[in-house]
Amino acid sequence: MIKIIDYKAGNAPSVLHALKHLGHKAELASGVMDLSNATHIILPGVGSAKATMESLKEMNLIPKLEKMIMTRKLPFLGICVGMHVLFEYSEEENAACLAWLKGRVIKYDSQNVRVPQMGWNQVNFKKNTPLAKTPDGYFYFVNSYHVEPDDEDEVWATADYDGKFVAAIQCENIYATQFHIEKSGKEGLALLNSFVSQSSPSV
Repeated sequence: MIKIIDYKAGNAPSVLHALKHLGHKAELASGVMDLSNATHIILPGVGSAKATMESLKEMNLIPKLEKMIMTRKLPFLGICVGMHVLFEYSEEENAACLAWLKGRVIKYDSQNVRVPQMGWNQVNFKKNTPLAKTPDGYFYFVNSYHVEPDDEDEVWATADYDGKFVAAIQCENIYATQFHIEKSGKEGLALLNSFVSQSSPSV
């Protein structure tokens, strides 16, 4: 079963709607027991990295998520802030994050561009992943911050906004997009469908 982490400050219902539109069975998860039969885990995000981390801690989900994603290697998808919290640190409210990946999250320079970035932007996919190959195209962004991973090999896709920035990352079973995959039209739905079509390791 596809599980979408629902911490009441994210866009979990929108992701759930997109998955059901694609014909997949999915449920919202707001507690440890909700994850017991998960085959895929999605962490959507709206708001701040600090608030997201506080919610995950209050729900006591972090140890369970680490076991399922970092040890058992279940397919994981982070969206927007759900991507930010994968790294070590976010400039947004000086938040310490999950540190599953090495790197940090920084803010765009508001003297050069409008912050937040809001709207469609062209994404260029630069490496092959186990997912079906995704063609370059336009995806929908709402973000004031972006990630800077330490490992360039984790960069799955880039886009341009006051210079090139990381639009998606992939490392083993972990996938994450800065853009809102669930709001990115047919291209976003195709990518979401490709993710949930990946096989999950047996329990």
